[in-house]
Amino acid sequence: MTEIPLQKSVFQRNQAQADRIRRRFAQAGLAVVNLLSSPGAGKTSLLEQTAARLAGRRRIFVVEGDLETERDADRIRAAGLPARQIQTHGACHLDAESIEQALTDVDLNAYDLLLIENIGNLICPTGFDLGEDVRVVVASTTEGDDKPHKYPEAYHASDVCVLNKIDLLPYVPFRVEAFLAAARRANPGLVFFQTSCTTGEGIDAWCEYLCALHRSPA
Repeated sequence: MTEIPLQKSVFQRNQAQADRIRRRFAQAGLAVVNLLSSPGAGKTSLLEQTAARLAGRRRIFVVEGDLETERDADRIRAAGLPARQIQTHGACHLDAESIEQALTDVDLNAYDLLLIENIGNLICPTGFDLGEDVRVVVASTTEGDDKPHKYPEAYHASDVCVLNKIDLLPYVPFRVEAFLAAARRANPGLVFFQTSCTTGEGIDAWCEYLCALHRSPA
């Protein structure tokens, strides 16, 4: 009897698919960003603000991941960006296969930037490469400043950390310096942005970062 290490097999299969779709992205000159967060951290609101500021500057396509409904994709379309919704019907993360299937009929050459909003979860999505160039973990001041201690892999596996809802700092017991220090312990190379989708604070800096992402067609 042969035992198959299932977890290793799943990750290996996903990595092969991610490498394949990454080559497709490279051929199109498409920069790809994968956004992770807990539920309610404000990923969709951040994308709405991004859409408003980058209109006419970057050609953006959005993939939305949720267990059910088209709600987030509808919000992004209302903000002026084309969006494709993936409903996982219970799965706690997106994987490379679901991204590839969602983009089968999309002309990637028509876009400069692909933004993927992953399922709201700081555990499962961290182990699945989606073919992205940049992985972003979005935190919010309403979650508490100990998230990097509790979910260090989400920060260790990311390139960028966005601390959202900073307009609520006067009203919540959130210590920014403690949060930043913990996140840096998990990943000293993290790039940080502090944003408010209500006041617009920090959104321009975030958008300039996205504009600087560029990939020449392979």
